[in-house]
Amino acid sequence: MIEKRIRLVFDTMAASDVACLLMGGQACVLYGAAEFSKDVDFVVLADGENLNRVAAAMAALKAEIIAVPDFKSTYLDEGLAVHFRCQAPGVEGLRVDVMTKMRGVEDFPQLWERRFTIEDGEGGSVNLLHVRDLVSAKKTQRDKDWPMIQRLMEVRYLSAEANPAEDEIRFWFRELRTPEILIDASSRFPDHAAALAQH
Repeated sequence: MIEKRIRLVFDTMAASDVACLLMGGQACVLYGAAEFSKDVDFVVLADGENLNRVAAAMAALKAEIIAVPDFKSTYLDEGLAVHFRCQAPGVEGLRVDVMTKMRGVEDFPQLWERRFTIEDGEGGSVNLLHVRDLVSAKKTQRDKDWPMIQRLMEVRYLSAEANPAEDEIRFWFRELRTPEILIDASSRFPDHAAALAQH
């Protein structure tokens, strides 16, 4: 279930035809790794036309920039986030953060190819960063992001199919951070564990 005001932000971005992917805490919630998040984070395509669509969506949400930097491609190209605060009815006070680049994460076209789409239960859908890209994006200098990686990986492992693909198993061994689950994975896939241990 998507919170009503978050749904309104998604709908507004879609109405403006913004090429964007949900990331951050709200994406973690939708992946089942519950996190309390007061804002909505998007990675967007960094071309002029799409940035104009973002600006149109922010105008529709009556969103104003609340901190440096300004909403300019030069700042976004440096990997900085632009922070907006919404004032439209239904989303008052909600913060929306927009980025186009993240350290250790591929460019938007590659992210879009790997996107994960979920149905919102109301006839619409939401495009999220793939969980692998979300894990990479969460590798920041903020202490609060690392426990979220652990929870994302726990959900990913515990909800997996009985016969996972090879690349999924390698992903687990690279990113799992829960000792009990690593022990379980190693007992299930000892050859993979041995082969990846050196890395």
